[in-house]
Amino acid sequence: MKQNMRYIIFLSVVAALGGLLFGYDTAVISGAEQSLQVYFIDNLGLSTLFHGLTVSSALIGCVIGGLISGVLSNSIGRRNSLIVAAVLFLVSAILSGYPEFLFFTKDEPTIGLFIMFNIYRIIGGIGVGLASGLGPLYISETSPANIRGRLVTLNNLAIIFGMLAVYIVNWRIAAGQSLSWIHDIGWRYMFVSEAIPAILFFGLLFLVPETPRYLISKNKDKEAMTILTKVNGSEKIATQIYQEIKQTLDTSNASEAGIFSYGKLVVIVGILLAVAQQFVGINVILYYAPRIFANMGASADSSMLQTILIGVVNFVFVLIALTLVEKWGRKPLLLIGSVGMAVGMFGVATLSFVDLMGLGALLFILVYVAFYNLSFGPLVWVLAAEIFPNKIRGQAMAITVVANWGSNLLISSTFPSLLEISAGVAYSFYGVMCILSFIFVWKLVPETKGRTLEEIETHWKSKEVANNLSQRKIN
Repeated sequence: MKQNMRYIIFLSVVAALGGLLFGYDTAVISGAEQSLQVYFIDNLGLSTLFHGLTVSSALIGCVIGGLISGVLSNSIGRRNSLIVAAVLFLVSAILSGYPEFLFFTKDEPTIGLFIMFNIYRIIGGIGVGLASGLGPLYISETSPANIRGRLVTLNNLAIIFGMLAVYIVNWRIAAGQSLSWIHDIGWRYMFVSEAIPAILFFGLLFLVPETPRYLISKNKDKEAMTILTKVNGSEKIATQIYQEIKQTLDTSNASEAGIFSYGKLVVIVGILLAVAQQFVGINVILYYAPRIFANMGASADSSMLQTILIGVVNFVFVLIALTLVEKWGRKPLLLIGSVGMAVGMFGVATLSFVDLMGLGALLFILVYVAFYNLSFGPLVWVLAAEIFPNKIRGQAMAITVVANWGSNLLISSTFPSLLEISAGVAYSFYGVMCILSFIFVWKLVPETKGRTLEEIETHWKSKEVANNLSQRKIN
């Protein structure tokens, strides 16, 4: 099979820029959260709860983005929905940095300014919610089965690269500056810097087509065949794939397909994958990394540098996952990752209980981060983009995204309060979640390596038939 690899990679890289902005937008808060506490929370006399909600406010938008992503992607298409996300990223980047811009208010913290800042972060979060599901979805629907896992993993590599990039940007902005300057001005530059990749993403999206599976669902068969032929390098192979897609979509009633058309299990597995990715505690590490390192005794500059170290480990291990995902498969990597994450989290918890949060704690955090990015980081989105049948993919992906960001919001916003109780208890909780995630993957998650999206669909059909037969026997 002579696939048009340059074209395939181009489509995937453009879609993955949404992942880069996803990573950039969610991680930019790590450098700014202590400044936001001083600028807004302390100056306005607000409680720790408001601090947690401010750090996590973008996640409210992520949930909203997830809620509307299914309807939006099914009505205007995957690509056009990503264009909407790019616009939201750009607007949020500028206005989060200068929330007083549209109201010509003075540059001083007020309750009104605090509210507007959070609204602008929510706008960016909506963009993240759209991009987090639609980026992998776009890649999976335009990629050949034999390399689909690697290409969807490329989206997660872009997420990690976005995080690493903003860690470096935040560090450079803060380097050599006084804390008062960072708390007054520096945090603004951190948010505004996101405008550059947002503009690039917006422009490049006009150079890529809609996905063939979406086009076929809208009876635009000729356009779909053109893209399938260009991707696969053969009209014969394109015709075969087209026929498989057409058969599974059954376009006469595709729009009426209920979310449980293939049984409840596939939807439950998607939701649990999304919840597990957050309940293992990754964003506690990412959002609060400088604060965690500062609590270990690191200076402001040093804590920022240690955050960059996390970004480097993220990037390296997603690269390793990219090389292994088509060799070892999705499920083995998830199982290995669950064990490694549990070791890391329980290690940090133990050191916290005995008040030895130094170099050893940093090493355990890096172990945790490494195994997360070998497994749940990239592969949850790979599986979410693969396991859902064509008829319900847009709806089911939207539910999965909402579950993911809702879980993220819950975990991230409660972390400061948990720290006040006991850091050791907090990290132990995430360790237990790693163990439960191992059991869930072992029992319920199917292997999808090397199978077309249409072949994966038959797994759930057979499960539905088996469930129906068992119900009949019981009755």
